[in-house]
Amino acid sequence: MTRFASVALIAALVAAPAFAAPEKYTLDSSHSQIVFSYDHLGYSTGFGMFSGFAGEIMFDQADPAASSVTVSFPVKTMLTGWQERFDHFMSPDFFGATDEEMVTFTSTAIEVTGEKTAKITGDLTLNDVTKSVVLEATLNQAGEHPMMKQPWAGFTASTTLLRSDYNLGMFTPFISDEVKVQISVEAMKAQ
Repeated sequence: MTRFASVALIAALVAAPAFAAPEKYTLDSSHSQIVFSYDHLGYSTGFGMFSGFAGEIMFDQADPAASSVTVSFPVKTMLTGWQERFDHFMSPDFFGATDEEMVTFTSTAIEVTGEKTAKITGDLTLNDVTKSVVLEATLNQAGEHPMMKQPWAGFTASTTLLRSDYNLGMFTPFISDEVKVQISVEAMKAQ
């Protein structure tokens, strides 16, 4: 058994240079947004957004399943378009957020579902609760950025969250428990 393990290890090391490793890409904060929406009493759809956040993608274009993504941003960077709504979201009714409170996502698995699509499973931490979520992701484009002249990639993704899973269920069912999340990011190859 030991001899077989040694032979397998040597074979793996010899073959390793033939495979490209994931390359680090950093999010372009100026072109990365998360938009969320929810039903408000059946009368309207409420929207909010996070923008300008940081993160990195270890991108393996040849083997997307070997890729990974991590993102984090302060809860208080939420944009609602109305100060009173923002203040209410940050109150104890919802987040009770401090300046240091972060939203984080760390991928745990990627399942390739098509030529440019994948399911990205990861741990989302929101309001001090961590749950596994699945993002339906699409690679929009990867190649040299026409203005920056360096490798660039663009992705979109979507998921639906339940506010109550994150202790944010105030006013349910009048305000929908379901929150639809749309993500659009650009990322540049790290220098």
